[in-house]
Amino acid sequence: MVNVVLKDGSVKQYPEGTAIADIVKDISMKLAKSAVAAQVNGRTVDLSAKISEDCQLNILTFDDDEGKKTFWHTSSHIMAQAVKRLFPDAKLSIGPAIDNGFYYDFDVEKPFSPEDLQAIEEEMNRIVKEDLPLERFVLPREQAIEFVKEKGEPYKVELIGDIPEGSEISFYRQGDFVDLCSGPHLPSTGMVKAIKLLSVAGAYWRGDERNKMLQRIYGISFPKKSQLDEYLQRLEEAKKRDHRKLGKELDLFSLHEEGPGFPFFHPKGMILRNTLEDFWRKEHYKRGYQEIKTPIILNRDLWIRSGHWDHYRENMYFTKIDGEDYAIKPMNCPGSMILYKRKIHSYRDLPLRVAELGLVHRHELSGVLHGLMRVRCFTQDDAHIFMLPEQIKDEILGVIDLVDYFYGIFGFKYHVELSTRPENSMGSDEDWERATNALKEALEAKGLEYKINEGDGAFYGPKIDFHLEDSIGRTWQCGTIQLDFQMPERFDLTYVGPDGEKHRPVMIHRVVFGSIERFIGILIEHFAGAFPTWLAPVQVRVLTVTDRANAYAEQVAARLSDADIRVETDLRNEKIGYKVREAQLEKIPYMLVLGDKEQENGTVAVRARGKGDIGAMSLDEFMNMIQKEIRTKSIG
Repeated sequence: MVNVVLKDGSVKQYPEGTAIADIVKDISMKLAKSAVAAQVNGRTVDLSAKISEDCQLNILTFDDDEGKKTFWHTSSHIMAQAVKRLFPDAKLSIGPAIDNGFYYDFDVEKPFSPEDLQAIEEEMNRIVKEDLPLERFVLPREQAIEFVKEKGEPYKVELIGDIPEGSEISFYRQGDFVDLCSGPHLPSTGMVKAIKLLSVAGAYWRGDERNKMLQRIYGISFPKKSQLDEYLQRLEEAKKRDHRKLGKELDLFSLHEEGPGFPFFHPKGMILRNTLEDFWRKEHYKRGYQEIKTPIILNRDLWIRSGHWDHYRENMYFTKIDGEDYAIKPMNCPGSMILYKRKIHSYRDLPLRVAELGLVHRHELSGVLHGLMRVRCFTQDDAHIFMLPEQIKDEILGVIDLVDYFYGIFGFKYHVELSTRPENSMGSDEDWERATNALKEALEAKGLEYKINEGDGAFYGPKIDFHLEDSIGRTWQCGTIQLDFQMPERFDLTYVGPDGEKHRPVMIHRVVFGSIERFIGILIEHFAGAFPTWLAPVQVRVLTVTDRANAYAEQVAARLSDADIRVETDLRNEKIGYKVREAQLEKIPYMLVLGDKEQENGTVAVRARGKGDIGAMSLDEFMNMIQKEIRTKSIG
């Protein structure tokens, strides 16, 4: 008999070789209807897998992240089967689950049309109704290669070539369709109740521009139609909020073919950006941070010493200066190391908190570039804290409090993940364990719930990631706290302890915004371009009803400007309704409408975004109201 430890800690015994599906039925028939896969000792497997030894068993449903991945991965296979039925000459490449749904890349003679997508979706629904079981089987390498060659699938031949020697080569069969795949998958196609194909785009094979352009179809699926309907509603709302569209309409930023992935910020975008950065600076100064600035280009030796040359080189840009190799920095931390080393530090100097709004460059494939969300150059709101080992917990708690304060200002809720040691890492097991435990202790001291994200830490240390939730329920990874024992060692950082001897400091890498550019993109979509008054590039627009009020409008605007309120005037000879509508489209928080009456009384007629006319008041009254709103950073 095999001991099976369930999620609730209870232990059940089953004969060796019992299928997980049978165990699920034994636990609960209700659970059996919703189960999509399982985790055995942390590894996700099919429900058809058999238990052969004592283990921990977690049954996954669509509500679990790994359950969604399994569901969507199977959906990609259903799509591939549908495409092969309708377009037999199509060549298959890859079809993974992604954060929101799935895609599959096909090599076809001509691009898919909207009509093709509709036909593929209808065929997918037929495959679902056929309720085809997914059956896993394994082939030896040579046989596997021959198998996919016979099917005329050259991309699959290449993929098998990438599988390490000695590894299992598995396939999944569903009816007349077979695909190379490591799985896991749903028990049958019938579990996918609601499908929508969303778009088609070009995608280079392996993301390499030198390779052939394939056709990538994106889709989404759910166990219930109501879930799909809700998702499509959110998608429509997201389209309205697309930061690329709003960035153009509000004249904030642009992207140009002369610099793909390198955003251009316009004057209004710079006001928004500078407002964020000013807020960042003030709050960091309050908390004992010192601001620094380090060079963008540093020599090869530095990047070898930091470990980036070995662990991050494919993401970096390079140049030569005086015949020597240099790199454009992808991260700010090595520069901070150099500044720390410039003088001898005492234990009394620590913790030392140094912050930098540092411009970094990272090589991203053209296919993944996306507005401000995925760019090739961005400004990290970095900080590095050098500290004594006994200060670790307090410093982590301080950063958590700072992140919490920042996100609260913008009205974001968030959840936390703890990312552990990746395969491509450096340092001893002991250091990684110390660092991971320190992060856990800090999270538990704050009473924060967190999810373990196995193997997703930085190459030099584990990290806490903050995933904020926007106004339509999407999540974005922004803030991070990384605890690092490696960099101080590699750069030979020291401090003089109370014993007069040299000791090694510990350091934290951390960001709050993450990337200023990306955070701006998130804010645009979160507020749908209607920024809170304190952030709005133009806070007030003064509108005149007739030319007779122009001089008064200029006086009002001058007073507002003198009070550091960002103001514009609209003195055009246009109807007031037209001017109001234009200001509304530009999402300006306040309009002051001035005519003969307002000029005579020395008042302003105030219109507030989203509220309409809120009445006449003195200019002093209005200024007190808006200044309070700006000072308190009210979000409405």
